[in-house]
Amino acid sequence: MLECRPVDSLRLRFPNQSHADVLLGPGVHGIGRGPGGRIGPVSSDAPAEGVLVQVCVDRRGTWMKIGAGAVHGVHVNGRPVKRMAMLRVGDAIYVDGTELLLLGVNSAAVAALPAPTGEPGDPRLLLRGVGGQHHGRSFTLDRPRLVGRGADCDIAIDDPAFADRHARLEVQGESVVLRDLGSGEGSVVNGEPVRNAVLHAGDQLVFDAHHRFVIEAPGRPGLREPQLDEGEMLPPVQASGEVVQPARGSHRLPWLLVAALLIAAALSALLLFGVSS
Repeated sequence: MLECRPVDSLRLRFPNQSHADVLLGPGVHGIGRGPGGRIGPVSSDAPAEGVLVQVCVDRRGTWMKIGAGAVHGVHVNGRPVKRMAMLRVGDAIYVDGTELLLLGVNSAAVAALPAPTGEPGDPRLLLRGVGGQHHGRSFTLDRPRLVGRGADCDIAIDDPAFADRHARLEVQGESVVLRDLGSGEGSVVNGEPVRNAVLHAGDQLVFDAHHRFVIEAPGRPGLREPQLDEGEMLPPVQASGEVVQPARGSHRLPWLLVAALLIAAALSALLLFGVSS
């Protein structure tokens, strides 16, 4: 069954600025405006109004929290974020109009692909649309899937400039193989332009800059992503990346109060009926 590929390290790239990539190790990283108004990393003691977003890397994954300084909006893959969002490698983040790409050190691109084996696919593997015209749709990889503008394509991209037969996706062994079929611009995997690639669960695949998909394996336990509600606060993170969990007894206090009130009510009822009799 398909396995998640480990990511050695994360980095933020600023495509439209002459700015070096920002490496993201475990912990909290602030992104804000520096001298001249250019967006980049800011120190941990920067004033709150100068922090646009905070990126938290911990054992649960990568999270982004909106800072007090973000006044023109924050979007992830074209969707607005109000308070916080979970991030994945390949996400395009727009902070006050500046684009940031979350990239991993590992690359899915390969120089040569193994020959097709003709083996059947796996219906537990799927390609889920998270952006573009196929947002919300899922395509199982129980058989090879053809991507393109042609009428015979399984995943149709309705764009006159898109190739009739752009690429093919098929399961081979423990991976999903992306084969380019002579497209003009190739594809993007985890933020990096590629032609051919070997994909794993969690990899993000983009066609024609707007049509975004994620490889998922919902049939395998342990590959589900953690969820975070919009109103939930991120727990503090130490410099080592460990999450500081709240005391266990803090969630039990309300139940103890309710139990005490019920016991007091029962005793009062017994005393009342005892006196009446």
